[in-house]
Amino acid sequence: MNYKHIALGCLVALPTVAFAQSVTLYGVVDTGVDYVNHVGAAQNSVVREPSLTGMVPSRWGLRGSEDLGGGLTAKFALESGFSTDSGSLMYGNRLFGRQAWVGLSGPWGEVAFGRQYTMMFWALLDSDLMGPSAFGSAALDYTIPNSRADNAVSYRGKFGGLTVGGTYSFGRDAAVAPPSPSSANCAGETAGDARACREWSALLMYEASGFGVAAVYESTRGGPGAFGGLTSSAKSDNRLSLSGYWLISDGAKAGAGWLRHNNDGMPATPRSDLFWTYLSYDITPAFNLAGQVYYQKYRNSDNKAWLYVMRGTYSFTKRTAVYATAGFVDNGGQLAQSVSANPGAPAAPGGTQLGAMIGIRHTF
Repeated sequence: MNYKHIALGCLVALPTVAFAQSVTLYGVVDTGVDYVNHVGAAQNSVVREPSLTGMVPSRWGLRGSEDLGGGLTAKFALESGFSTDSGSLMYGNRLFGRQAWVGLSGPWGEVAFGRQYTMMFWALLDSDLMGPSAFGSAALDYTIPNSRADNAVSYRGKFGGLTVGGTYSFGRDAAVAPPSPSSANCAGETAGDARACREWSALLMYEASGFGVAAVYESTRGGPGAFGGLTSSAKSDNRLSLSGYWLISDGAKAGAGWLRHNNDGMPATPRSDLFWTYLSYDITPAFNLAGQVYYQKYRNSDNKAWLYVMRGTYSFTKRTAVYATAGFVDNGGQLAQSVSANPGAPAAPGGTQLGAMIGIRHTF
């Protein structure tokens, strides 16, 4: 009889456990067709379906939480990035290349472990509107849309309008796929070299009802064989950014920012500055028009670039939208920045490039 009572108690408890845990399947599918002219020294044009990003990179994921009681919550996220033109995995061929972490949160903040965003991502989320799009900061600085680290421990706490946070990675990028923005071949966690491939970042952000400002610092160390010129733990890429956004009126938003690089992986021009500003306006509840200007300058060099971007977005619903984007890049010196963050269409050194894209985005 006692065993029956125990079994009955377990069955009664099961619905409570299932109700306390929540898991969500979500994703974005974003693709289209783009055109880029003046590609390479031959100055050819290309029409293609982008492999990396449209308005935003495509992804799917699972996220969940469980109420543990006493104000404590367990959380996790598994997020996979994929290419819509071929269906292949992105982010160094990782299954969950965008996020793969588990953590605990409470009134004191949130601690997480795994592959996750660094504080640079959270700092620029609202201040760099075009950042992850085909024509945006990703075309000029690949570190911005790839602000993630493997083997990372993070903390982020929000207290009123103030957010503080930090990350520390024991090995920032274990992917050994061909060199790419999201594959650095810098696994770290090496006996005898505690600094190899380490990453750390720190965030201080304040948000009120009509504005937000953020300061963030991030440092990534190199290691033997790492891509991007950071081939030893004595070399590092250190980044400092100040940025902000303002809600001008109902439907109108502006933002601006500055990002400084001190990059030992570029010994000829280690220091660079990237400035930007944008304006976004809802012309109607369904149609948004936005524009952004970037200026990139390398110290002690003639290398510089201006990038101009305009985008119109029509939302059929909250989940489905179509858009048209145009971008123009003007390189100076020997800089050969492409107008597009999608690979395969470099500009000629010191050249100009025009790009245009029409696309569709659906979220679920």
